[in-house]
Amino acid sequence: MTAADQWAGGDMPCGAPDDEKPWDEVTPEAARKLLVAAVEAFAERGYHATTTRDIASRAGMSPAALYIHYKTKEELLHRISRIGHDKALEILSRSYRKEGTPSERLADAVRSFVRWHAGRHATARVVQYELDALSDAHRAEIIELRRETDAVVRRILDEGVAAGEFEVPDVPGTTVAVLSLCIDVARWFNTQGRRTPDEVGAFYADLVLRMVGARPAGPGPGQKK
Repeated sequence: MTAADQWAGGDMPCGAPDDEKPWDEVTPEAARKLLVAAVEAFAERGYHATTTRDIASRAGMSPAALYIHYKTKEELLHRISRIGHDKALEILSRSYRKEGTPSERLADAVRSFVRWHAGRHATARVVQYELDALSDAHRAEIIELRRETDAVVRRILDEGVAAGEFEVPDVPGTTVAVLSLCIDVARWFNTQGRRTPDEVGAFYADLVLRMVGARPAGPGPGQKK
C-alpha cells in the first residue's frame, strides 16, 4: 500500500482522557465549527488551495460569517497551529513529569505522541505541515513552541544517557529523529488500516527504545552489581 492509499480524510475519536471532543476550547460554537471545517479543508486540499468560501460552506455558513470570528484565513491557520502545538507540548511534558525511569518515560512520551498523531491525523497534518503558510510573527511563535517540545524529549534522552540506560552519542540529532518519526504518522495513518492508534503508539515506543539502545538502569551509587 502506498502512502497515498493510506491517507484518510478526517480525525477519529480515540477514547482516552486526552481525546475529548476536538476543539472544545474554541468558543463560541460558530467559531468552533468554522475551525473544524478549516481543518478538514486544509488537510484535504492544502492551505493555499482552500478558500474562505470553502471553509464557510463546510461549516454551513455564509462567507461573511467567517469574518465575524476570524479576520483572515491565516488567522484560522494560526489558531489551529497554536492549539495543536500546545497540545503536543502538553502530551510530552506530561510524560516527562511522570515517575519512572528514563526508558519508561520515553516510551510513554512516544506512545502518547504517536497516538495523538494517529488519532487526530487530519488535524496533525495541518498543524505539522502548514507552518510555512503562517505570517512571520506567527511562524516565529510556533517555532518557539517547537523548540520547547524538542527540549522535553532532549531532557529525557539526556537523563537516560546519564543513568546509563541509553546509548546515544548525538542527543540533539536523535531528538530530531524521534520527533520526526512520530510526526510522520499523521501523513500516512489510515483509519481503515490494520493497526489502531494505540497499536501504532506501542509499536513506535518499542522502536524508539531500540533506537536509543535502551537497557535496564545499572545499580545506583554504593549498590552492588
